[in-house]
Amino acid sequence: MRVLGIDPGLRNLGWGVIDVSGSRLSHVANGICHSTGGDLALRLVSLHRQLTEVIERFAPTTAAVEQTFVNKDAVATLKLGQARGIALLVPAQAGLTVGEYAPNAVKKTVVGVGHADKKQIEHMVKMQLPGVTLAGPDAADALAIAITHAFYAQSPATRMREVRAS
Repeated sequence: MRVLGIDPGLRNLGWGVIDVSGSRLSHVANGICHSTGGDLALRLVSLHRQLTEVIERFAPTTAAVEQTFVNKDAVATLKLGQARGIALLVPAQAGLTVGEYAPNAVKKTVVGVGHADKKQIEHMVKMQLPGVTLAGPDAADALAIAITHAFYAQSPATRMREVRAS
């Protein structure tokens, strides 16, 4: 199984690809799609184009996206939601199934606690994918999402539903 993890963001959309064979995980690639263009529509087109290229290049068999959390800035949350729409749309257009995971579920799966910080996530991603060179924190988060999906994809379907509900 080849998993594409996506950390949605309007300016920086992190992505990471891992191969899964039984309980063994191996790093394939990671990076960050940077949106270009001044207005929102052009930025979304840019993210769509870049993420489509990632899928074409690395041919994942499944994908996973982090769920959006609501923050105090409603406008920022709405814009993030639009970037998340691209993160869901592009893999679906490629015919991939897409899992969704709450941020706390990703942290709990990868680090062991649901309120881990970015440094802890980066550290544990490096531990689980030895030798990986991270393109940045957004790419590390995307790999953490891919790792979470790999874990739950090999577990009973009820566990997948539990993660979505958290």
